Formats: sequence, C-alpha cells, structure tokens
Amino acid sequence: MVKYALIVAGGKGRRMNSTTPKQFLELDGKPILVHTLEKFLLAEPIKIILTLPGDHFDEWKKIQRKYFASEEITVVVGGETRTASVLAGLNAVDGDGLIAIHDAVRPFVSVEIIERSFQFAYKFGSGITAVELKDSIRKKIGIDDSQFRDRSEFVLVQTPQTFQISKIKEAYQKMSDTFSDDATVFEMAGNKVKLVEGHYSNIKITTQEDLK
Repeated sequence: MVKYALIVAGGKGRRMNSTTPKQFLELDGKPILVHTLEKFLLAEPIKIILTLPGDHFDEWKKIQRKYFASEEITVVVGGETRTASVLAGLNAVDGDGLIAIHDAVRPFVSVEIIERSFQFAYKFGSGITAVELKDSIRKKIGIDDSQFRDRSEFVLVQTPQTFQISKIKEAYQKMSDTFSDDATVFEMAGNKVKLVEGHYSNIKITTQEDLK
C-alpha cells in the first residue's frame, strides 16, 4: 500500500514574535522543518508532500539544495488556513493508500510513532496520535466560575494523524466548517477516530518558550 506524509508548513511566526516563519527558525543548527522531514524520511518508504505559502518557496529551495538534494519531495502551495493547506495537499495525491498529516513544527516525533500511526490507519481507517493529560482540568463557566472534569476521559491530540486517503478526502469534501484538527473533519463525516499512543516530547513549537 502506498504511503504518503503531508507536512503542513504554513506558520507565520506571530506567536513566536519573529519575522521568520517558525518552520524556518533554527533548532540545533538546522531549520525546524528539516528535523521534521528527516524523521519521516527515516520511517518506512513514504512519499512526502510539503505545503508552503507561495512566498516561502525561495527559502525552501535553499533548504532543499542543502539538505534534500537527492530526495523527491513534492511541494504544494498552501492556503490561508491550515484546513485549506491540508486540502491542497490532499488534492496532490493521486490514487488511494494511507496518508499521515503532520505539523511541520513538531520535529520531535519519533519514527516509532509515525509507523504506529500507519499501522492503525491500515487496520482501522485512522490512527490519531494522542497522550493522556497529566494535569487536572476544569470546565470554565462564565468569567470566573468552573466545574470539575475527569481528566481520564480526555486526551491531548498531537500529529501525525493518519488516514486512509479515500476516507479523509471524502471527509474534507463534505466539510461545511473550518477545523484546526484533521481528526475532527474525519469524525464529522461519520468516521471512527482511533487513538495511537504518542509521546510528551512530541511538542508543537509555537512560542519562544517551546523553542527553548
């Protein structure tokens, strides 16, 4: 079965307070995006699709020449939102198989998690990476009131979120709203979301604190 990874790299760096888009910021001497792509290239044979804003293509060409000159990576112009970028990436896939959708700024994902998400998607139709909550949680009511919630009933969702291509494409075609999470789009189309054990180190780098 053909396997794809759709790496979504549309960040603007606003919450990072940086003029450089966060996927291009350096981490241990290399752009964050490079670390992320390297993890997927280490996994099982996967065809990689990268979505980028059109005005970031020149920066990507420099990175590609330096780090991925021998790799075949398909680059697609993303949209104004994450949802639009994912849809653009899905439209670049011809045929069926499995596709892992992953945030470009989650560079600490492990090869084991990537491969496990594919295994679940092959068996169940989806494999959504998640971790259990460590902290207590409460539901806000109004401005300063709250109610207890049992944290064992909730998880923190990460990426990759991996799907059978035909099902996730159909889900996006049915979509009537914008979501920040592919699993939600998948679920709203009537599909079952299956959870894959993630890891707390698989953080999304969004702020300066995350980068440190």
